[in-house]
Amino acid sequence: MMHAGSEPADREPDGSARPPLVRELLLVVGLFVIYKLGRQVANGHVDEAYRNAGHVWDFERSVHLPGEGAVQSLLLHNETLIRLANTYYATVHFPATLLFLVWLYWRRPRHYVWSRRILAALTGAALALHLLFPLAPPRLLAAAGLVDTAQVYGPSVYGETPATDSMANQFAAMPSLHFGWAVMVAVGLIAATRTRWRRLWLLHPLITLLVIVGTANHYWLDSIVVSALLAVAFAALRLPRADPVRSRLPWPSTTGEAAPSAVPYAAAPGAPATYTPTGARR
Repeated sequence: MMHAGSEPADREPDGSARPPLVRELLLVVGLFVIYKLGRQVANGHVDEAYRNAGHVWDFERSVHLPGEGAVQSLLLHNETLIRLANTYYATVHFPATLLFLVWLYWRRPRHYVWSRRILAALTGAALALHLLFPLAPPRLLAAAGLVDTAQVYGPSVYGETPATDSMANQFAAMPSLHFGWAVMVAVGLIAATRTRWRRLWLLHPLITLLVIVGTANHYWLDSIVVSALLAVAFAALRLPRADPVRSRLPWPSTTGEAAPSAVPYAAAPGAPATYTPTGARR
């Protein structure tokens, strides 16, 4: 996942900030279960979700955001390309984020704790918005005139009847956690490494954005809102500083006095050496 020569932005002791593994597993699994159950609770608001979709669509047109159909038309030129986009949407989201957290836990524990807090805060805020603002994706909005690419070309992670889909809440488009998590993965890896190629991780959120819009699973506004939530999370939850590395003394001092330097100081240039007469008592 990472280049062998990658180095942390500031060297941190390997196990200094690593929380207990069992606790972290329980925490991450617990957060995931709560999120999935919360999305299911938010399911069922079909009429409200379609009304909100109409409002979002009209708002985007009023502020002259580019049409989602422009991106989809590029993908639809090639069936292989649209299938790849559907596959990326269905298979990359969770595994990439999980691998990101696992790598940080073992290699950059301080960055792991920070990233986990950001992701938890972002996901919690997204769940609240799903409950307060159910939203049908553009693929389900007739006024958008877009193709449900997953159902037509495959593969699809959603049921054919959104209102009765027991596996996922298809009316939780706002905000887009696909994009939000992808941005966090990129930012986290850029912050945790020093390889000259680390900014290439920004391709992950960029590709994710094109995929979620081109497959008509999200509006542009979904990515804008999740970016604003991320900005708040970054401002509120700062990356903690690494503990400074203390220099070791050449030998322990038992008298309470500072130990002498391992390298003696040279006399200043031009300074006369102190003359001690022969036999003088020191």
